[in-house]
Amino acid sequence: MKAIAFTQSLSIDHPDALQDIELPTPTPEAHDIRVAVRAISVNPVDAKVRSSALLEAGEPRVLGYDAVGIVDAVGSAVSRFQPGDRVWYAGNVARQGSNAEYQLVDERIASLAPKSLSDTQAAALPLTAITAWELLFDRLELGMRDTQDKSLLVIGAAGGVGSILVQLAKQLTDISVIGTASRPESQAWVTSLGADAVIDHHQPIDQALKAAGYEGVDMVISLNQTDHHFDAIIKALKPQGKLALIDDPELIDVRKLKMKSLSLHWELMFTRPLFTTDDLAKQHDLLTEIAAMVDNGRLTTTLGEVLGPINAENLKRAHALIESNRTIGKLVLEGF
Repeated sequence: MKAIAFTQSLSIDHPDALQDIELPTPTPEAHDIRVAVRAISVNPVDAKVRSSALLEAGEPRVLGYDAVGIVDAVGSAVSRFQPGDRVWYAGNVARQGSNAEYQLVDERIASLAPKSLSDTQAAALPLTAITAWELLFDRLELGMRDTQDKSLLVIGAAGGVGSILVQLAKQLTDISVIGTASRPESQAWVTSLGADAVIDHHQPIDQALKAAGYEGVDMVISLNQTDHHFDAIIKALKPQGKLALIDDPELIDVRKLKMKSLSLHWELMFTRPLFTTDDLAKQHDLLTEIAAMVDNGRLTTTLGEVLGPINAENLKRAHALIESNRTIGKLVLEGF
């Protein structure tokens, strides 16, 4: 099968940063479905792994997590799917990825794809939707508290995670959502997704909040540059507030959270598949719920741009765009 891989961590402008190769078609294990990949999207984790992974000499690593495709074979223990089903998922960072014609994925972290979306529209959503859902309802436990008269600040709201998180928060809770975005086009994007207010994160965040009419917020979800904004986040949070994040900041002094009794919550959507947790199938369940919300018109795709077919040249372009930190929505590739 065709695949795009890397064998050593290189800058994305290096000719061999990603390469078109051929690999054997994989055989499903007990809980696996084998998917004929039709469309993928590219996430910051792709670039992060490519630039920092430690590989065995010459061993090709296939990246890619988001995917939409058709089941073409199933393992002996599979009960949720059959060949011919159209599925979507975000995969497992410890396994070979979706930048290949065929991929193995555990059935417990996949679901049927939304019927109302094209392959490219659907491929934009799984990883970011899982991340956003887990941030809101597993880490911050919004479903367990009254969110009326509460406020949530989303730092980096125009990116992939922010784009679906704003929608989920507005659709499933009563919380007020303030997003950050710095350019007119990204601010317009966040507003279109339902944010109650948008502020510029190039300004001091606590000051920008006050200018928008918010003396403080109950919760912050920081999706990028947490170390840069950390002190302003602490100032902006009300006492007993909550901070959740997904990035990998430089050292931050968590002792600064103590005076206000602020809590810190980290989210990695790969935790469940990495450790095969007892609640692994919750990712199947939440993707099923998100697909239903899409088909009912409650959520919209966060597709930003389709970059062409799935090959090394287009994936290099996607990685470079991701590393620029200036993307709006998601970057998607389709077909081989």
